[in-house]
Amino acid sequence: MKSFFYYITFLLLSFFVTAQENSPFVNGFEETISSKILGKERKVWIHIPSSNGGNKIKDRGNYPVIYLLDGSENFNTVVSITEHMAESNLCPPMIVVGILHKNRLVDLTIGTDKELPEIVGGGEKFMSYVEKELIPYIDSNYPTASYKTFIGHSLGGLTVMNTFLHNPNLFNSYVSLDASLWWDHQKVVKDAKTILPTQNYKGKTLYMAMANRLEKGVDTLSVQKDTTQTTALLRSNLEFIKDLSKNKKNQLRFKYKFYEDDNHPSVRLIGEYDALRFIFEFYKLKIYDSELKNPDFKLDSLLVAHYKNVSENMGYVVKPGENQINNLGYQMMGAKQLAKAETLFKLNTTNYPESANCYDSLGDLYLEKGDKAKAIETFKKALILKEIPETKEKLEKLLKEKK
Repeated sequence: MKSFFYYITFLLLSFFVTAQENSPFVNGFEETISSKILGKERKVWIHIPSSNGGNKIKDRGNYPVIYLLDGSENFNTVVSITEHMAESNLCPPMIVVGILHKNRLVDLTIGTDKELPEIVGGGEKFMSYVEKELIPYIDSNYPTASYKTFIGHSLGGLTVMNTFLHNPNLFNSYVSLDASLWWDHQKVVKDAKTILPTQNYKGKTLYMAMANRLEKGVDTLSVQKDTTQTTALLRSNLEFIKDLSKNKKNQLRFKYKFYEDDNHPSVRLIGEYDALRFIFEFYKLKIYDSELKNPDFKLDSLLVAHYKNVSENMGYVVKPGENQINNLGYQMMGAKQLAKAETLFKLNTTNYPESANCYDSLGDLYLEKGDKAKAIETFKKALILKEIPETKEKLEKLLKEKK
């Protein structure tokens, strides 16, 4: 049992040495949820995208949700990553739910151990709480979309992989960061050998990250011959990947990476970022300068086709972002491609008919074209939706000129 307790100590220390320094209020807020399944109250940290004003208002759109294990350690980093990526149009704005654990060894392990019967093995009950209480609660109280991602590190990665095998339809994408697949005599790895050949993962995505725990002169090939506990985690992940690679017809979008320059704690941040880039690689819109400069290029057609593909991958209708289209419209207006700018601004008013800013931008386009009558009409429409001082000033100036 010495090696077992070595791993328990390592896992506890790797998560709790800095827990007191973290704050949920930097990027979100805390909710307490009563759980009948667990027989106690559970806390979660929740982040609403800044594009939604950081609040629960449901009529501004629906957002994919990331469910994040070990929220006290991972919440702020994942929120920062998603906000950066969304601002860069690399992924949709997303809600992040950081799950807190009073005892992560209970929540994140499966099976039992005769030496520690009271503090391990509650993983099945915990995931029942996530599926039957937490997710429905979030869906009922927040502006969620149907797309869900599950992220876990270490024992959290073990939980992610166990869910991927035994309940794959619970989430759309799975992120396993240096998962403790050695747990319970590699039970998850052994389960995979019988489950993977029979399972179809169409529409599912899996990303696995592994940290470097190798001795000098050892690589990921030679380590598979090792039998020491020190390399058990890495070897278990490599064995799972080997079995997964044998089943090429399962339609799973899958990628793994060995991070040679990262250890068990540091692989979290870079692994989270790389995983989300992979999961949402279909989201990035590529427009070449030559296309922007070409007056005959149908920019609106490109946008419609791109977001049709995004919608197919997400499983629901995804529209181009209001700011994204607005910025492109002004860019085209600045380049004197007024017909292209008008098409873009009108696309925005179609997609976001309740946005005063969309009509204000379209009014600017009509001003640029010299069509003051349409500009007045459009600015009035914007002010009906929202009192914008700048819009009001432009309208008053036009009305004075009309007299």
